[in-house]
Amino acid sequence: MALLRERPAAAVRRSGPRRTRRHGLVLAVAGVALAWSVHRLLPAVPMLTAAVVFGVVAAHLPRLRATVRGAARPGLSYAAKRLMRVGIVLLGLQLGLDDVRRLGWATVAMVLVVVTATLLGTWWLGRRLGLPGDQPLLVATGYAICGASAIGAVSEATDSDERDAATAVALVTLCGTLAIAVLPLLQGPLGLGDAEFGRWAGASVHDVGQVVATAQTAGGPALGEAVLVKLMRVALLAPLVAVVALSVRRRRSETAGSHGAGRGRTPLVPLFVVGFLAAVAVRSTGLLPAAALDAARIAQELLLATALFGLGSAVHLPSLARTGGRVAALGLVAWLVVAGVSYAGVLLTA
Repeated sequence: MALLRERPAAAVRRSGPRRTRRHGLVLAVAGVALAWSVHRLLPAVPMLTAAVVFGVVAAHLPRLRATVRGAARPGLSYAAKRLMRVGIVLLGLQLGLDDVRRLGWATVAMVLVVVTATLLGTWWLGRRLGLPGDQPLLVATGYAICGASAIGAVSEATDSDERDAATAVALVTLCGTLAIAVLPLLQGPLGLGDAEFGRWAGASVHDVGQVVATAQTAGGPALGEAVLVKLMRVALLAPLVAVVALSVRRRRSETAGSHGAGRGRTPLVPLFVVGFLAAVAVRSTGLLPAAALDAARIAQELLLATALFGLGSAVHLPSLARTGGRVAALGLVAWLVVAGVSYAGVLLTA
C-alpha cells in the first residue's frame, strides 16, 4: 500500500516541471505566432528579430509582467536554453563543405579576419567600458559570428547569467535591424556592385534572417553571395564555442585547485556543438533531399524564434538603462568595426 501511495507522488514530482514549464512555452509559442504573422505582412522584418522584440514587450506589459517573471519564467528559460541548442544543431544543415569551397580561399581568409577583428576588438572595448558579467564576450560573439544564435551557444558554454545573454541579444538585434535599413542606402555611395554588396552584407550583418533581408534589396546574385559568406561565419561557431568552453574549464579547474572544491567539469565541446558539426557533415554528403532540408530550415527558424522570445523576455529595461550609455557605445563602435573591416575585405577580394 505504501508503494501504491508513493507512485502517484513520484509521478506528480516527475510531471511537476513539465506543468511548470507549460505556461512559459505556451506564451513563447504565441509570441512566435505573432512574429511569424508580422514577417508575413512585412517580409523585410525577419521573424527572429520580431520574436526578440515581442519577448521584450511581453516582459514589460503590465498585464503580462507578473506572469513572465513568475509562472511563465521556467518555461521561458527552458525555451531560451534547451530549444536554442536544438535550433543551433539544425542550423548546421544549412552549411555544406562545398559551399565553403565555392567561396574561394581569398573570401574565406577575409571572413576569418573580419570575425577575429570584430571578436577581439569588441570584447576588449566591452571590458574597458566596464560592462558587467559576460556581456563583453557575448556581445562580441553576437557581432562576430551569427547574432543571437551565437550568443545563446556561448552563454551555454560559459553558463552565463540569463540577463547578460538577454542584454547582448537585445543590443545585437537592434543593430542588426538598423543594418537592414542603412546598408542598402550605402551601396551606391560606396561603389559596390550587387555581388560585392552581398558579400559585404554577409560579412557584416549579424543574424542570418537580417542578412537575407538586407541583401535581397540588391537582387538574387547579392542574396546568394550574402548567404554563402554568412554561412562561413556560422561555421566558425563550433571552434569558437570549443575555445570558450576550454577556457571556462581551465578557469574552473584552477578555482577548484585553489579552494579545494569546484563545479562539475565543463565539456571541452558542448554536445549541441558536436550536433552542429554532425549536421554539417550530413549536409555535405548530399544525401538529404531538398524537401528534408526545407523542413529542417523551417523547424530551425521556429525553434530559434521560440528561444529568442524567451531570451527577450529576460530583458529588464530599467537595468539595461543603468548601463545603457556604455552598452550603446559598445554597440555603435562594434557595428562600425565589423562594417569597416568587412568593406575593406570585400574591396581587397573583389
